[in-house]
Amino acid sequence: MRLSVGAARRIVLAAQGLAQPRPEQVTMRELTGMYRRIALTQIDSVNVLARAHFLPAFARLGPYPMGIYDRAAKGRPPRLIEYWAHEAALTTPEVWHLMRWRMDRLRHHPHWRAVLDDQPQLVGRVQQLIADHGPMTATRVHEEIGRTAGPKTHWGWNWSDEKRALEALFATGQLVAAKRNPQFERVYDLPERVLGPLPAAPSGAEAAVALIRLASRALGVATAKTLADYFRMRTDVARPAIAHLVALGELDEVEVDGWGACYLHPDCRRPRRVEARALLAPFDPLVFDRERLLALFGMHYRIGIYTPKEQRQHGYYVLPFLLGEQMVGRVDLKADRRSSRLVVQRLTWEAHAPGHAAQALDAELRLMADWLQLTDVVHAG
Repeated sequence: MRLSVGAARRIVLAAQGLAQPRPEQVTMRELTGMYRRIALTQIDSVNVLARAHFLPAFARLGPYPMGIYDRAAKGRPPRLIEYWAHEAALTTPEVWHLMRWRMDRLRHHPHWRAVLDDQPQLVGRVQQLIADHGPMTATRVHEEIGRTAGPKTHWGWNWSDEKRALEALFATGQLVAAKRNPQFERVYDLPERVLGPLPAAPSGAEAAVALIRLASRALGVATAKTLADYFRMRTDVARPAIAHLVALGELDEVEVDGWGACYLHPDCRRPRRVEARALLAPFDPLVFDRERLLALFGMHYRIGIYTPKEQRQHGYYVLPFLLGEQMVGRVDLKADRRSSRLVVQRLTWEAHAPGHAAQALDAELRLMADWLQLTDVVHAG
């Protein structure tokens, strides 16, 4: 089967929940429905506009009460939980369980093994503190043990031994993140207290098939590399799972013009036309595969936050603007909370942007400002 780039693009937008009207009201049902569709949203600490995991829901659902995420972290099991599902990401308990093969593998990874094996007494003490006293941040663990974390000298990664122990236990599934506190710190707890009794973990092969099945539904059409990357799987692990799903008829092999060999989820929607309008976070599932974004939408996109100021082409926190079926612009945004303004620091239009793009962007910016409880939208310079 062959697909044009346009047809593939429309399939992808539908799979990502960007080809349907936004709901009039967003409840927990709409939020969890989004996660059933796209499986995860990446977490990032940069808060120049809003926390990264808040933005994909706005792009798909429109204005919603951010407190809904606090409610989604409650319950036993919670509706959403954090893990290294892509990078650090919010995902469903179903995906967390499917990641347990990765947790077991990470126990033998040199980085985490050096913590678990070289400092077993400290690791045990940290884990026991949480078992005895309940959920704790790293700051609270430091207080209980009677030491400070020390100054941050390297972008926040100069971890104390206690923090390394917590992160090793988190990576290997012996602790979970019950939530993030207002300071964006992980609050660690025991898995069974958050998720309830844990069933037997799936085998690596079983988990790989289930994860590729979820990734294919979220992506619609994708290369093997993109399918593997959605949950950060190695291609040598993903390819047997892909072949298995092809044999079952749960994936179709297709050729996308100008892109190459891909896989299509057979149940995905194939709209003839898409009328989307969305500002997409730099870590949105639609754009975090930059090669795929270039192949499907013709946009060579890089976020500016990791680039020296003098080398930035489009700004610092740059969001692609999706209009219809195309990426038509790049908007460098900042929420100036002191002055209650949503600031457009730089705006760059693509050559193919239609004449009504500016009006559509203004409407989307106004909607975002209202959602963020900002009074004005202003263009710098």
